Amino acid sequence: MEEKVKALVEDKIKDLGLFVSSVYYSTEEGVKSLNIELDSDEVIDVNKITEATKIINPIMDENNLCDDIDVLDIHSKEKGDV
Repeated sequence: MEEKVKALVEDKIKDLGLFVSSVYYSTEEGVKSLNIELDSDEVIDVNKITEATKIINPIMDENNLCDDIDVLDIHSKEKGDV
């Protein structure tokens, strides 16, 4: 899934200075989430995440990649994570 998401969205978000760090599934209290973690060489503010979300959401919907999940979580990588 990670490679597919990267192939679909990285070219679209590169103008924001962002790239996909990782893609993973998680489940919390029965809620299935697809997590797209974004990274950058610079600090990522909430406005960039909002812009990236507006780009990524339609791509995920058009490619039916959200059919089996409850939540699509697009967030930035915490600095200091390995």
